[in-house]
Amino acid sequence: MSGRAERAATRVVVVPGGPVLVEGPVEVVLPDGTVRFCDRPVVALCACRRSRRYPFCDTSHRRRARPERAPERASEPVVGQAGPVVGQG
Repeated sequence: MSGRAERAATRVVVVPGGPVLVEGPVEVVLPDGTVRFCDRPVVALCACRRSRRYPFCDTSHRRRARPERAPERASEPVVGQAGPVVGQG
């Protein structure tokens, strides 16, 4: 029998702009020969190399700035801001 029939496939999911998710546990061998082990059911491997816990993802790939909001319509008051003063002028 081949190795494929004896062992279930490991699921690997590539997240666009994010990590590579691997069904665990996993043993990762780095280029310098260092071996890192994680026994979690799903392991996030860093694909951007920004992680402080490389090769494991710590979400450093996420944008730190708040996303820009669409401009408000002039006729709708923004919560927390004063509206137009009526009757003065």
